[in-house]
Amino acid sequence: MRAFVVLGTSSQAPTRTRNHNGYLLRWDSEGLLLDPGEGTQRQMILAGVSANRITRICLTHVHGDHCYGLPGVLSRMVLDGVEHPVHLHYPASGEDVVRALVSLASPGLDLHLQPHGAAGAIADGLEVQRLDHRIEAYGYRLTEPDGRTLLPERLAAAGIAGPNVGRLLYQRTLNGVRLEDVSVPRPGQRFAFVMDTAVCAGAEELADGADLLVAESTFSDDDGALAAQYRHLTAGQAGDLAAGGEVGLLVLTHFSSRYADLTPLGEQARARAGNTAVVIARDLDVIPFPKRRQTAA
Repeated sequence: MRAFVVLGTSSQAPTRTRNHNGYLLRWDSEGLLLDPGEGTQRQMILAGVSANRITRICLTHVHGDHCYGLPGVLSRMVLDGVEHPVHLHYPASGEDVVRALVSLASPGLDLHLQPHGAAGAIADGLEVQRLDHRIEAYGYRLTEPDGRTLLPERLAAAGIAGPNVGRLLYQRTLNGVRLEDVSVPRPGQRFAFVMDTAVCAGAEELADGADLLVAESTFSDDDGALAAQYRHLTAGQAGDLAAGGEVGLLVLTHFSSRYADLTPLGEQARARAGNTAVVIARDLDVIPFPKRRQTAA
């Protein structure tokens, strides 16, 4: 199952209706907890997210609204008896902050600290790109390998059925029939996570071809000067990012507490997002991963 669970959507300060940042990406057997701000442990309970689902924790940077919930989440994982290894990814420049936060958590978790200091792959299918914020920050991108979709009518015409289908997938050729003869390419799905940043090449690289892009939308276009001052995106800039990358679905989040009504931010993003669908994230939303993009037979 693939889905994006919204645990919190507020930026620097929480509001009565929006908790600090926090997100969980359900990606088959993996569970990526992204930027757990204060209150994430409680939001997990409200959202029905088990601590046992978490296999990786990814921090974009070490500003408090993106990481101060870490000790509570780690302690909850110990309390719930999580036995599998958990990998914690974060910018190397935040080492002291991360170690201080980890030191506050209950001991007993098989936690692996994995700092990164440059763009590139950091785990199987997972990469980071440098963002442009006031401190060192990285966005994340998870990519599924490309595969192939079998076409039943072509399999039948080739006389391949039952166990022979599995043999063909494994061997790629069977009795003179190639896998390519009875299938079409299946692009791997892509997820991108872009938090605190100004417009930059790293954000564009992450967004390129993403099926689901989660992007900060801290400010309205009307407050573009503030966005530039604090190195954040406006809603319209998030829309531009999605349009430029031909993104399937854009999820807006990380809203300033100055906005009680988020409708105008959604409208600003949609006006510049091209063919990309736009969703305003709300706390405790569960957003299904978009369907695979179709490839012509």
